[in-house]
Amino acid sequence: MKQPPLATPEGDVYEVFAKFQPEEPLRHVGNVIAADPNLAGMYAFTLYNEWAWSEMILVPRREVVTLVETT
Repeated sequence: MKQPPLATPEGDVYEVFAKFQPEEPLRHVGNVIAADPNLAGMYAFTLYNEWAWSEMILVPRREVVTLVETT
């Protein structure tokens, strides 16, 4: 299986996770590409803030560790 890119010429890829209620698990809501984490946060907030999230986090794609992969 081809791995998704970790970065593009525009910057690193950041995965965005969020949840509605504090007791809920985080869910993957999408990704953004940015030159640095602060800019990635602004992009994520702008793109995904149409819902009332109780928490939103970013993870650089290069930091994600795959445990199980189905092909």
